[in-house]
Amino acid sequence: MDQNQYIQLEQELGAHNYKPLDVVLCRGEGVWVWDVDGRKYLDCLSAYSAVNQGHCHPKIMQAMTDQAQKLTLTSRAFRNDQLALFYRELCDMTRSHKVLPMNSGAEAVETVIKTVRKWGYKVKGVPENQAEIIVCQNNFHGRTITIVGFSTDETARDGFGPFTPGFKIIPFGDAQALEAAITPNTVGFLAEPIQGEAGVIIPPAGYLRQAQEICRKNNVVLILDEIQTGLGRTGKLLAEAHDGIEADLTLVGKALSGGFYPISAVLSNTEVMSVLQPGEHGSTFGGNPLACAIGRAAIRVLVEEGMIENAEKMGAYFLSGLRQISDDKVREVRGRGLMIGLEFHPEAGGARQYCEKLREKGLLCKETHDNIIRFAPPLVITRDVIDWALEQIAAVIRG
Repeated sequence: MDQNQYIQLEQELGAHNYKPLDVVLCRGEGVWVWDVDGRKYLDCLSAYSAVNQGHCHPKIMQAMTDQAQKLTLTSRAFRNDQLALFYRELCDMTRSHKVLPMNSGAEAVETVIKTVRKWGYKVKGVPENQAEIIVCQNNFHGRTITIVGFSTDETARDGFGPFTPGFKIIPFGDAQALEAAITPNTVGFLAEPIQGEAGVIIPPAGYLRQAQEICRKNNVVLILDEIQTGLGRTGKLLAEAHDGIEADLTLVGKALSGGFYPISAVLSNTEVMSVLQPGEHGSTFGGNPLACAIGRAAIRVLVEEGMIENAEKMGAYFLSGLRQISDDKVREVRGRGLMIGLEFHPEAGGARQYCEKLREKGLLCKETHDNIIRFAPPLVITRDVIDWALEQIAAVIRG
């Protein structure tokens, strides 16, 4: 079938809960992907940062293939020989005390909500069913009922209530608002170090450190959702490192598998994670041997192949190049590492049209919040490829 036939079939048989660009991809390697008609594109989205290591990384693929021929799933009713090794390597890399493995990012968020509430009741002494978690405006933590219930995006919420209570929303990047919102029943503060879906919104310098100090002073658990920002995307292993802190609970996912398999994890200090007892939380697939083998390879290549350092260098180069594209339509270019947002003025007519024009030139990216394009290529991108990308972007914006 050609692309139009694939698109027509998808429209006929699939739910319409996405609005993808009209390109049908069938192959990927490194920073490049190909459509069913053989055309090559630069991937500047990386599956929302799930493919930090590049498409079909050979070492991760080999780990998956080798493990798939041995043992794929046991459930957590039994132990497997990959889980403890995955725990050790992930804890060593992230300086964590405990790991709770899940599958999707949203599952990790749900896990942390349960865990921090349990900690609030069993350790902090919050009255039963009175626990509060503080979150930020314009957050994006997933699509479950509980998570969309504390979203401020009306599209995410409309028609899905009633919602889970127990959440308080404050402005992102405002440490004073955080301190003012805390009550004796506050058990956690959940935030993204950089808001990705909101359009690569970077908080003021030192914000996370201030948030940590406020949380410690008030016996509140600091939870950072690093599902998009983590594992090298911002030029550090975890984005929290830019402020020199370590959260009490950190969520990772997406690139934890390099795009091969759904893997997520809650990284925790011992005190908070210790409240969970057998039977109180779990997942049939979470921590399965195939996922653990893939995850071990995925985090190993990030370090061994210098991808985190490359993200820092190439991100600065890409960001500088984008800022040199002078045009009245562009309101701001911002970013950290290879997590970059280009925002247009509303009068420019929306970012979608520019994404469609870039697709025609062989560059794939995605709009968010109407007027913003996110650029987040795999961390293996090189300077010459960025130079080519900048030429295409400049031609589209100035054209």
